[in-house]
Amino acid sequence: MRTTYTVLAVDDEPSIGKLLEKELSTPTRAVHVATSARQARERLRRATYEVVVLDIRLPDADGIEFMVELRQRYPDTEVILITGHGNIDNAVEAMKLGAYDYITKPFNLTELEVVVERAYQRAFLRNENRALRHAHDGARPAVTLIGNSQGIKEVRYLIEKVAPTDVPVLITGESGAGKEVAAHALQSLGNRADKPFIIKNCATLQKELARSELFGHVRGSFTGALENRDGLMAFANKGTLFLDEIGELPVEVQASLLRVLENKTYRRVGEKDHRSCDIRLIFATNRSLAGEVEAGRFHEALYHRINVFNIEMPPLRDRKEDIPLLAEFFLARLGNGRDDLRISDRAMACLMQYAWPGNVRELRNVLERSIILAENNLITEHALPRELAGLAGGAGGTGSGQAGSAACGGALGQHGAGGESQGPLTLEAMEREHIARILEFYDNNRSLAATALGISRKTLYRKMREYDIG
Repeated sequence: MRTTYTVLAVDDEPSIGKLLEKELSTPTRAVHVATSARQARERLRRATYEVVVLDIRLPDADGIEFMVELRQRYPDTEVILITGHGNIDNAVEAMKLGAYDYITKPFNLTELEVVVERAYQRAFLRNENRALRHAHDGARPAVTLIGNSQGIKEVRYLIEKVAPTDVPVLITGESGAGKEVAAHALQSLGNRADKPFIIKNCATLQKELARSELFGHVRGSFTGALENRDGLMAFANKGTLFLDEIGELPVEVQASLLRVLENKTYRRVGEKDHRSCDIRLIFATNRSLAGEVEAGRFHEALYHRINVFNIEMPPLRDRKEDIPLLAEFFLARLGNGRDDLRISDRAMACLMQYAWPGNVRELRNVLERSIILAENNLITEHALPRELAGLAGGAGGTGSGQAGSAACGGALGQHGAGGESQGPLTLEAMEREHIARILEFYDNNRSLAATALGISRKTLYRKMREYDIG
């Protein structure tokens, strides 16, 4: 999809302004007009312009000086000068000062349109490259939420509903539950999927520099501010800004963020004028923000503004039926091309029994470690960390007594040498066999079996129907 952009034409002759507005406007290019430097300043304060077409002679300002002012205040905006034949030397000098190009009067509209388009492409590529430098480092998480549990289905439903809108979204849940994956899914399904997606963990913001990093600053606004610099708001303009761990944002910065949400404007540190912005904001936290408000650590108005649409990520212990699918996904992703990696019955049983306080992130880390220790591409319970491997013998497990031992050991029966199953099984087959053996161990007592498996009876009944068990 082609990106839409906006041009500001500044000329003291209204007829020229109307001509440029009529002839240069296209479905992907909007043209606004100003007849003076004062009017141009007002428009630039209220909106973002990628390109300014500026007459070198204005009634209330010197065109060259005004061009230099624009380049200093709006370094992401390209300026094209319109000049008479007698001003060509001045125009050439202006290019040395930062102008993109100049067009002489009387100008050719086709030529002007080509120059405007090239100026926009330059601005677009520069801003895109800078946004990429500030985007989340490392591989992007999968935008598809893995799992078929009811909790994940509800999350998917909410994401699909809210993604096409620009409503702010607050994603809550325990650490490692997949909040960032949900944010990626929101962005990829929304109307800004092809625009910048900037991620910032507020816990990493230095208190003294948090405002500057978010909003930018002007030279001399504080010690160390040696040049004008934009912040994340500028990098994410027309795209999406994901502020993770929003509960960690310094209180003194929260009011400024509220202004962005309410008025779509912000100010760089040390700057008097407000800048407009067009940003989709997504937030995440593992804290209770309501509790933070009561304790005076979070701005109450900001809390109500970001909590317009809440998506709560369920912890892994409440959707253990998703573990086999998650394991399959991580093995494929972390296996470095080893497509025959598999997990033994006993190891899978331990994964199903564990409480996962670190949620999906912990599962990923466990599997990454286990892949290294796998023998003959088979992950056994011996490749698992001690707190999980201990479950196979009933010691140190999260289940109580016999249930813990049954889930990871004796109930599995029918194993070859070393207690491992003979031949590779799919993860789906492993799950079916595991459930069937747990039911057999408990003489088909569904309540005890569900407890041992760490799932609800409703989920157990659904799994039995899916796998045609019993």
